[in-house]
Amino acid sequence: MTKIQIINRGRQQLPAYATSQSAGMDLRANLETPVVLRPMERRLIPTGLHIALPEGFEAQIRPRSGLALKHGITVLNTPGTVDADYRGEIMVLLINFSTEDFTINAGERIAQMVIARYEQAELIEVEALDETGRGTGGYGHTGVE
Repeated sequence: MTKIQIINRGRQQLPAYATSQSAGMDLRANLETPVVLRPMERRLIPTGLHIALPEGFEAQIRPRSGLALKHGITVLNTPGTVDADYRGEIMVLLINFSTEDFTINAGERIAQMVIARYEQAELIEVEALDETGRGTGGYGHTGVE
């Protein structure tokens, strides 16, 4: 298991996996007072958390499916990426896609954080790419004859 250093400057519990096979840990809102998110409004919500990821890892900030289904609340830049060299507070960019105000309270689970490995790549400019069966078929093309 990868070990990650974390500083909790908030009043909320540390993120944790809900089950033994959960991919993500819930992030909670670290607020002094409730925040009302109006329809189509977007806001950065603080978590109070700062992490030091090992080189070759990122933290992906993803929506919570229950908030999306029940209230139309999602992470706008999903998945958001926390880079291994970032040491600032993890903030969650939420948007309200519903037609009703939504109140975010202190301690509310607002997103999930997935720790993932990544690899940097070297781009090599060429004049042509190898041929494949799919070719240039894009959006909606896979599986269409």
